[in-house]
Amino acid sequence: MANVPPVVFRSGGSSSAPQQRRLPTAPFQPPGSSNPGIPFLSFDVNSAAASTSFSAAPHFPSSSAAFDDEPPLLEELGINTKQIYQKTISILNPFRINHHLHEDADLSGPFLFLMAFGLFQLLAGKLHFGIILGWVTMASVFLYVVFNMLAGKNGNLDMFKCLSLIGYCMLPIVMLSALSLFVPQGGTAILVVTGVFVVWATRVCTGLVVELASCGDEHRGLITYACFLIYVLFSMLVVF
Repeated sequence: MANVPPVVFRSGGSSSAPQQRRLPTAPFQPPGSSNPGIPFLSFDVNSAAASTSFSAAPHFPSSSAAFDDEPPLLEELGINTKQIYQKTISILNPFRINHHLHEDADLSGPFLFLMAFGLFQLLAGKLHFGIILGWVTMASVFLYVVFNMLAGKNGNLDMFKCLSLIGYCMLPIVMLSALSLFVPQGGTAILVVTGVFVVWATRVCTGLVVELASCGDEHRGLITYACFLIYVLFSMLVVF
């Protein structure tokens, strides 16, 4: 059998030069890379270090300096502890009432006294928080209406000041509520002590209303009667 020569397939074209085989390149390799065999390694270390340097980081102010410029939290809330203390001390002496301290009305002190009153009542087994807040609101409306009906157009006692005065003058009733925890209920002793504290609160509240409101001295008797009714009402929560 005759030898048959191998068949050679040539590419198009007339050139008979053998074709050179091209080496495969790595995928995702950018052109001109210095590491043709390893992908994702063509980067400049110097430029990366420069871009991540901390010299270009933004400057933030110091947190301690920012907090030093902030006012105290109680001042932002409108709570003046020194003023509350001075007003409380003035209530403790019913014969020398400094009405100048109560010209600026506030509700921080009255709120503390009312919460203390409710707490002492809770220790006595009586849940009266809602009743206390409701009665204080109605008592302020009552005193405001009574005084302005007596003073007419010359009355300058507003609702906010009424609420502040009645709340601060609740301090004797709060002390009565604390004392009632140690005094037997239903006896003559608790009634006598209650009468003393009610007269104390009535005298202080009447004196403040008369001094702070115009035309108050002309109607001292009726203002005293209105304040007496208010604090008798609160004392009934303690006695009964």
